[in-house]
Amino acid sequence: MALVVKDLFKKYGDKTVVDHISFEMSKPGVYALLGTNGAGKSTSIRMILDMLEKDGGEVMWNGGPLNTATCNVGYLAEERGLYPKYSLLDQLKYFGELRGVKGKELLDKIEYWSEKLGVGEYIYPDRYDEAGNLLNPNAPRTVKKKKKDMRPDQLSKGNQQKIQFLIAMLSDPELLVLDEPFSGLDPVNTDILKKVVREQIDAGKYIIMSSHQMEAVEEFCTDITILHRSKAVVNGNLNDIKKSYGRVNLYVKTETDISSYVDACGIKTETAKDNEYKLKVTGDEQANALLKSLVNNNIPVVKFELSELSLHEIFVREVGDISGEQ
Repeated sequence: MALVVKDLFKKYGDKTVVDHISFEMSKPGVYALLGTNGAGKSTSIRMILDMLEKDGGEVMWNGGPLNTATCNVGYLAEERGLYPKYSLLDQLKYFGELRGVKGKELLDKIEYWSEKLGVGEYIYPDRYDEAGNLLNPNAPRTVKKKKKDMRPDQLSKGNQQKIQFLIAMLSDPELLVLDEPFSGLDPVNTDILKKVVREQIDAGKYIIMSSHQMEAVEEFCTDITILHRSKAVVNGNLNDIKKSYGRVNLYVKTETDISSYVDACGIKTETAKDNEYKLKVTGDEQANALLKSLVNNNIPVVKFELSELSLHEIFVREVGDISGEQ
């Protein structure tokens, strides 16, 4: 089984918004689709899922055209997709049935995911106390409610995001597309979703992830495409891409000020605080020269770590500061 995206192309009038994007997932895992605001990420995703007509290119799944009617797809959109004034439970049932999940199986999955994602108190309020603790997990689901389950417009942005993630998981999708999955989530809820993503990876799922949170993406992805002004400017295996830039980040912690040694080696200091230094070197040779100088001068070295660029640094180097383009 594999996903192949070839020469994806889209124009609006004279403006090209996706310019011949290609990538392939030959095995399960996470593929990251990254870019500045307006670079074409969400448009590409919508074309992949056939929600938006392509002006060119093709999307293949398991040797044939990707068809969401036959391929089990879960999609978490960047935009809110819930009806604000209707009950959460009714909407979960509705969206589940649209994906072919019905009856007891649907109710079981709603319960499972609502508890796993920490949103059960909003869907089954009679089963939870005011602190959000589960009171009676064996209570019948058909009993007359004393308290109404909540509506999306009564939830925080983060909890709405988790509800939409729940909907994406109801059909146990083989292809999971997550557009800004961690948007609006606090660190606790981010960890909850990260745990689910890891479980889906272990279960052999194919996942496309788009996000501005580079550290979160780097935690999961094996391959990436970075888009800038509708074009792919970086494409391939993340480890290979990192190696191509070399090991240029040097972190040093000592028990005394080493600024003079750093300057003598011609090394750029990015940050320095309490004898902890983040330095930018040209490679191994310059880093080793600094280490030799410190050792020869009996400077106690607590930490000396040479590493590759982070995904965040690669992104900024290729497309500029994330905050600098709208």
